[in-house]
Amino acid sequence: MANSSPPRPRTARVSPAPAWRHSVAYPMSDPPDISDFLLESRNSPEAHRRNFAEAQREHDRVLKAALHVFDLHQLAEAQREIEEEEKRRRQRVAEEAKRIEKERQAKIKQLEDEARLAAQKAAPIPKPVIAAPPAPPPPAAVTAATAAAAAQVSPSPIPSLPPPATAQEPAKKQEQPQPSVAQQPPSQTLANPFAQSQRSLLNGTAASSPFGVVSPKPPATQSPSPSPVTNGTSTAAVTAPAKAAPIQTAASAAAPAAAPTKHDRYIEVHKNLKQLRKFVVEQAKTNPALKSRMGDMRRDIRKSFGQLTSGGLRENKIPVARIITTLTAGLKEVPSEMMDPNQFVLEPRTQPVEGGVHNEPQLPSLYLYLLNILSKAAISQFIQESGADPRTAEAIGQTVSKVYSEAEFLWRGKPMIDMLIAKYRVVCPVLFGFRGNDKMQRGRAQVGWRKEGGQWIGEQDHIDRMTGLGAGFAAITLRDFSRAKRDSPWPPAVYWTALAQIVNTPPEEMSETQCYVLKAMIADNESKFLGFYGNAGVAALRCALVDYPARFPKASAASETLKVLAKTINVKTGLDLEGI
Repeated sequence: MANSSPPRPRTARVSPAPAWRHSVAYPMSDPPDISDFLLESRNSPEAHRRNFAEAQREHDRVLKAALHVFDLHQLAEAQREIEEEEKRRRQRVAEEAKRIEKERQAKIKQLEDEARLAAQKAAPIPKPVIAAPPAPPPPAAVTAATAAAAAQVSPSPIPSLPPPATAQEPAKKQEQPQPSVAQQPPSQTLANPFAQSQRSLLNGTAASSPFGVVSPKPPATQSPSPSPVTNGTSTAAVTAPAKAAPIQTAASAAAPAAAPTKHDRYIEVHKNLKQLRKFVVEQAKTNPALKSRMGDMRRDIRKSFGQLTSGGLRENKIPVARIITTLTAGLKEVPSEMMDPNQFVLEPRTQPVEGGVHNEPQLPSLYLYLLNILSKAAISQFIQESGADPRTAEAIGQTVSKVYSEAEFLWRGKPMIDMLIAKYRVVCPVLFGFRGNDKMQRGRAQVGWRKEGGQWIGEQDHIDRMTGLGAGFAAITLRDFSRAKRDSPWPPAVYWTALAQIVNTPPEEMSETQCYVLKAMIADNESKFLGFYGNAGVAALRCALVDYPARFPKASAASETLKVLAKTINVKTGLDLEGI
């Protein structure tokens, strides 16, 4: 047979193989010839055992190499962690050294200041030099007979006597330095009944003035009287003015502002809302029914605003209905103390209106409190969501307009949206005509730049806040109620007024905050605005997006956004504001 021939002898290896390889039929480093696979013994159990042993040894070798590499990797990772920990430790040591050095320098400075202060306290205070009192003049009651007798006794000339005291003598005495009140002996200080009032006038204050500000007359208008002289010394070194300065009273202080402005009323309403919250919280401590429902009702309103989605009132039917149900419960179901709503409106409503649902002089405090929560939730939603995406303000504005315009929630024929307006005045004063420099501390407070923890928030956070508030303002005011039976709680005329107040700002008072608010008011709302005002609205948009940024003192990213918005409107609607 062909397979019975003996195997062909192998050639000698060039390099000596290890001892263990001599027992292997087909070592991995020296593959067998093709003819070896034709032997009958290739499938024998012995051949399989040898091949298995060889494969096991190769597996062990690869595993050992892999474990070695893994150990090296772990060692490198451990070394890297040690180096990083050492680096962090050195950094901590350096920071600690800097802190200790800073504290040491502060301590040294404090000790130097204390030593300087102690030296100043220990230094002797120079005593003021007090001029000796003038010699008492001789008695002026000298008759002619006495003078003649003296002339006969002594022929020597007699010096002329000083003239009698006249009205000019006190003026001459005033030119001489007089000892102050603090330097006078106790008896002299007590003897002067005008000393306290004179000190108050010199300090610019008077004890009898509730405002602490007095405008004393100039010294030229005072007519001091000569101090009474006893044994050559004055008993009253300080004299009172002949005519006391007018003292400011409460009536005179309020005279320049006979009636508070509307802007001041906004702040007053906002403060009253804070007092309302405290009043309801205190009331809940003694009213179990109010305490058990108040928290849930507050959370329902906030949660409902968080559930609003893009779309119309039909898409947000469930959260709007929940808000209305909660307000109705606060008005009719849950008992609470009654309050005068005039504290929370801009203009007093003293007389009931014909056909009004609620004409009573007072309303439940819980209902007013829930309206306050509604205003806070709406503004919070504008800031948090509409700042990043102004399009979300539309659903919030629809909900606010619907709830406040409901006939059930009107008081004496008008909505209670003044609470929301007062809060808007505080968080976004730019909409109400207030102006300020964004780069100055006072200007930031005037334009509504928020503080957190005593520090101004970042610029981007401020931009997002103003963007959300501007978009929310437009979403509430630019609502079409022409086909509804209700009236708009915040009509479009308010939008026109806010726009005009911003656009008519002088160049030296313009701010970037105005640009951000103006852009948020107009973006995606130009069609609604033009629907209300037509050609006049076109002219207003040109003033806001073309003329206003052109008058900006120094071009910035904020002013450029208005120009970009004008071009965007041209591309989207074909309205070329720059070419008008």
